[in-house]
Amino acid sequence: MKFLFYFFAVILFLLDNGSSGADTDDVSLSVMEGDSVTLNTGVQTNQQEVIKWYFNDTRIAQISGDLSDICTDVQCEDGDERFRDRLKLDNQTGSLTITHTTYSGLYELKIITSRSSSDKIFRLSVTGVSAAELYEVNKGESVTLDPGVIKNPNDSMKWYFNDILIAEITGDQSQICTDVQCKERFRDRLELDNQTGSLNITHTTNTHSGVYKLLIIFINSSFSITTVKRFSLSVIDVVPDSGLSSVAVAGIVVAVLLVLVVAAGVIYWCDRCHHRSHASVQRNPPTEEVL
Repeated sequence: MKFLFYFFAVILFLLDNGSSGADTDDVSLSVMEGDSVTLNTGVQTNQQEVIKWYFNDTRIAQISGDLSDICTDVQCEDGDERFRDRLKLDNQTGSLTITHTTYSGLYELKIITSRSSSDKIFRLSVTGVSAAELYEVNKGESVTLDPGVIKNPNDSMKWYFNDILIAEITGDQSQICTDVQCKERFRDRLELDNQTGSLNITHTTNTHSGVYKLLIIFINSSFSITTVKRFSLSVIDVVPDSGLSSVAVAGIVVAVLLVLVVAAGVIYWCDRCHHRSHASVQRNPPTEEVL
């Protein structure tokens, strides 16, 4: 009986320790420099746990009960000031938002309760700033600004022209030109593709030249990324057509050159004849008549 008692005691001990052991999850993601990214905890805090965030082993944020702190570590707050005014902590979920992302590295999440703890690691890679895509069209032509990404149903997209919202897609809903300035400038000229998020501008005018900004929010269960793409559009006036094709212009050029060559030949020939006549007169002077 004692053996069975100790056997069950050991089993219960192992099960209890197994439930309180640390679980680790690993997520990799890549963003452009300057983007915003939210690292999700995947939980709703009940103020009974402690949530801690680390960057390369430096604590940068924490929630304990109903209290939250950001950049409590001296390296985060007073050292290189890498995260100054860039961190936002959600008190309901403990999720961490990093704005104007600059630093690649390991972001580690620790959730500690009275009975268990769990770790989650986010391997964040930050790449260089994307350059603006350049577009140039003739006045009156159409142009399509293509995001060049695969849109998921949950993704949100917003198009801006000189900081004026001109079109947006949220889920399966889309809107175009809700702003008064947008309606005046782009009346009946914008077409939005709900599948790709591409923006088509028809019957372009000079007033459509400028910078177009696309705000894309990628939503994932572990994280969400807000990225910005820029497009520079130049609408140029059409040069009046002369009415002559390139072949006709080439023919005219050749004809003019032939005329010039012939004229030069005639001038040269006449000059030669004049010199010959003058030389003949000098060799044979007129004889004097004898009276």
